[in-house]
Amino acid sequence: MDDELRERIEREAEKHALLNAVKHDSDADVGAIMGPLMGENPEFRQHGGEIPGLIGPVVANVNQLSTDEKRERLEELAPDELAEMEAEEEEDDSLLPELPNVDAYDEVRMRAAPNPNGPWHLGHARMPAVIGTYKDMYDGSFIVRFDDTDPETKRPDLSAYDAILEDIAYLGFEPDDVIRASDRVETYYDYARELIEMGGAYTCSCSGEEFSNLKNNAKPCPHRDKDAETTLDEFEDMVAGEYSSGEMVLRVKTDIEHKNPALRDWVAFRMIDTPHPREEAEDYRAWPMLDFQSGVDDHLTGVTHIIRGIDLQDSAKRQQFVYDYFGWDYPEVIHWGHVQVDDYDVKMSTSSIKELIDAGELDGWDDPRVPTIKSLRRRGIRGQAIVDAMVGLGTSTSNVDLSMSTIYANNRDLVDDETDRYFLVRDGQEFAVEGGPDVAHPPLHPSFEDRGTRDIPVGDSVLLESGDVPAESDRVWLKGFGAVRREGDTLVATGDDLDVVREGEVDVIHWAPTDGVSVRMRTMDGDVLGVAEPDFGDVPVDELVQFERVGFVRVDEKGDDETLVFFAHK
Repeated sequence: MDDELRERIEREAEKHALLNAVKHDSDADVGAIMGPLMGENPEFRQHGGEIPGLIGPVVANVNQLSTDEKRERLEELAPDELAEMEAEEEEDDSLLPELPNVDAYDEVRMRAAPNPNGPWHLGHARMPAVIGTYKDMYDGSFIVRFDDTDPETKRPDLSAYDAILEDIAYLGFEPDDVIRASDRVETYYDYARELIEMGGAYTCSCSGEEFSNLKNNAKPCPHRDKDAETTLDEFEDMVAGEYSSGEMVLRVKTDIEHKNPALRDWVAFRMIDTPHPREEAEDYRAWPMLDFQSGVDDHLTGVTHIIRGIDLQDSAKRQQFVYDYFGWDYPEVIHWGHVQVDDYDVKMSTSSIKELIDAGELDGWDDPRVPTIKSLRRRGIRGQAIVDAMVGLGTSTSNVDLSMSTIYANNRDLVDDETDRYFLVRDGQEFAVEGGPDVAHPPLHPSFEDRGTRDIPVGDSVLLESGDVPAESDRVWLKGFGAVRREGDTLVATGDDLDVVREGEVDVIHWAPTDGVSVRMRTMDGDVLGVAEPDFGDVPVDELVQFERVGFVRVDEKGDDETLVFFAHK
């Protein structure tokens, strides 16, 4: 290595060390800057073994500078890159707007309120991603409340409670409290009794059609003026299960002439004959409607800020009547639009996915074809990649489209440096090999040569992907092996050096020995069969790797005959 190259490496290393230190407000690290250093300067790679020792003193000198000195020095060396980094930081800081009126509260307390009728689809990730981020912003509290008080039309799935909590943990958050509404039915009864006694609710035995006609014509229900004692007696009969489904409801007394018919004397409790699937709640028959249950719980758990869909604006208005009766202050509300996700043929709906699974058209909630959190996790997508994408959508009241390419790009940034490389040949075409080394030694990672190499025995023949097969007499460069020329069914080593690649004379392709590891790669479009290099057989289950020129995959299962991997993305 000559002096000119040495100086250039040190100068580039100082820049990357300063970028790393300023971005993370911490000391720079040799390992952390090797990737971007080599990626930006591929000509350094042939000196990969010498570079860590060369740049170590440079990084140490950078770490001795104060924060202000690091920024000033970076301003001298790379002003454009510093400006770009600062712009990105400013953009990141402003992805979520400030919550309203936070100064009015001792602590910001927010809740995610899932209905546990099945594992979460991808759209569900938005709520914990945003609430968890707000929790970190304000050092607040994150409550998970399972709104499971509808054992009939949105019947809870007993396995979904833990599945949802696992999804939240995978996204990187830990709730401060976990509540099941079906454990709190007696509390809702107590508040209903209090509301009845203050004249704010009445029991009604009108049919749904009868009350709808009255409501739409702004006429009061004939049961509206019954005395509190009668209402309370009939409510206790509801609690005791004396009525059948549809026979009696408890209504909150609002304004029967309200301009919005949906707010007129809405139902707070109804009878449901279907037992709850949880043993602790299976004896209840009088169940609170969501607006009553959620309103009471939000107050009792001290929720300060609620995020809900724009289509649920009436919920806040209904609940405001209950809050007015009890003299409670209603939480701050942020409404947002729905999220639509591209790249999937399966509808992003828990009930629709469940129907397809029950019908045997999907393999389960982690089938790569379904837009579920479990599916992305099995494919090797990091939870943080999803969180970053969801937070990036902000809290607009408009419906928003989320491109899966955003999640993939986020994940690539998170995993690229740490994933080792291997070769996988799909739809392989066999060629004999003549000349060249007996064993190829491509690096485990092109940007981290100190990580070592793989050993790929060439043997008598190798496999090439059909799209990579050169025309007769044309050359290609087999990664880690060298240049070869096709002569019929044989690839003959030419002895050319790397200059033929640098000068664009030959294409660089991957390959695999014919006796490599059989791989089944599960993708969104179906299974793909291939052969990987022998060292891939040592990769443990759950490890993420990159098949060069194919994409990132997660090792799912290792069998005697083949290894199953799930395709993540390119």
